Amino acid sequence: MQVFVCETVTGGFYAGAALPEDLIDEGARMRDALIGDLEDLPGIRVVTTHDARLPQPPRGTSRPVGPGDDAGALWDKLAAEAQCCWPIAPECEGILARLVARLRTRNSRVIAPDDATLRICASKRETAEVLTRAGVPVIPTWPPGMVPQGQKGPFVIKPDDGAGALDVILVPRLPTEPIAPGAVIQPLVAGTAASLSLLCQQGRTHVLSANRQHVAIVEGRFRFSGVTVGAFPVDDTLRTLAERIGAALPGLRGLVGVDYLATAAGPVVIEVNPRLTTSYVGLRHALAVNPLAFVAELIRDGEVPEGDVPNLPYLPPARPVEINL
Repeated sequence: MQVFVCETVTGGFYAGAALPEDLIDEGARMRDALIGDLEDLPGIRVVTTHDARLPQPPRGTSRPVGPGDDAGALWDKLAAEAQCCWPIAPECEGILARLVARLRTRNSRVIAPDDATLRICASKRETAEVLTRAGVPVIPTWPPGMVPQGQKGPFVIKPDDGAGALDVILVPRLPTEPIAPGAVIQPLVAGTAASLSLLCQQGRTHVLSANRQHVAIVEGRFRFSGVTVGAFPVDDTLRTLAERIGAALPGLRGLVGVDYLATAAGPVVIEVNPRLTTSYVGLRHALAVNPLAFVAELIRDGEVPEGDVPNLPYLPPARPVEINL
């Protein structure tokens, strides 16, 4: 079974243009971890691409993409030749949604949420609205000009479709000058930055690990420097939270990340990342088992089993694994 892994930052999406330096390390490490886990499954081989300015992955078969090459045409060809595709891309500017749609025109087995769910998760405001209606505790998220009267700062201002901590700033009070289009505003909530690594398939949600995110505020800007995978025990509160998120967003599929704050009142969701996140880099070591062994699309030569997916086997509690960027 051939799987095409398509990671945009390192895979040629920016061929002929400047590379987004802040995203290269994370993109390469997620790509390499995914390829390694895939190729350790019986009968699976991986093809991928890499920007010719960057080192090629240590495993799998990779095609270089230079400044004069058409990365999209190459991706189309590799997707059509594969039995399964696994995209890795940021949600910002619709990159992930467009990539998934493109791959699905060439391949019927793309491990990603459905189109509607990708659209919702690409917007922090829309995600907050959907989760709030479902009764999931979430940080209030307002467009500029819609912050409730009397709401006190500090405030977090971030792109509505942003990825990670890019362009996320902290301000003590609402600025008097216009806020950049496409931004949203959230109150600063006290708590520990954390995330869940989830396996989602056919409407079911399983918590693989609960992780501590290494986030600092430097001169008013948020900085993400890594994650401790498996830092927290997975208890019934987190399992229930994951189930409620899955019920609110039943189109989630594959490996998914949920950013949340561990507060005194319980976990409060920040956003849902409908894709691999940096935590995946340490997930196999934390679990001491290959998490891809439970992905339905990789079973039975890539065919999703008919009917209900069998119960996932018991997984031991994740052991803490540090991933530093």
